[in-house]
Amino acid sequence: MTNDLWRWSALDLAQAIRHREVSSRDAVQSCLERARRLNPVFNPLTEIYAEQALRAADAADAAVRDGRAPGLLHGVPVTIKANADLAGTATTNGVVAYRDLIARENNPAVDNWIKAGAIVIGRTNVPAFSWRWFSDNDLHGRTLNPFDAARTPGGSSGGAAVAAALGLGPLAHGSDQGG
Repeated sequence: MTNDLWRWSALDLAQAIRHREVSSRDAVQSCLERARRLNPVFNPLTEIYAEQALRAADAADAAVRDGRAPGLLHGVPVTIKANADLAGTATTNGVVAYRDLIARENNPAVDNWIKAGAIVIGRTNVPAFSWRWFSDNDLHGRTLNPFDAARTPGGSSGGAAVAAALGLGPLAHGSDQGG
């Protein structure tokens, strides 16, 4: 059962974690294992934060055991787009010159996910400057559409779309210039 947690929706996972039917650690491990197998093939994730995510999952499980009120996404693994600030990590935006641009604080959207209890397991690929309709750049390479490699998975949230489609996390942060 825990091997298939990558298939579960964010809502179902959050509810099961809240009721101690499954652990956040198991949910995170399921998505990380899936990422370990599929990321080298499709390249949706630019960074994977396995150790940090597992520590956060253990803390989420401890909070549930201690009876602390969990947030809406408590213990749910998620991915964050490489153009959104995530404190302590590089906000590369798919640009070689930004590979060492370490964010000091979170983007407000990221903050909201974390306040809701989400656990960030990795960053998703984008086109350079998040400014194209495909996800390919000189820093992280090309993200492949898992249904047809000859077609783009889109951009600027192509890495997010592929991560969600492959079950690397039930939620993937996405954004676009018009929406």
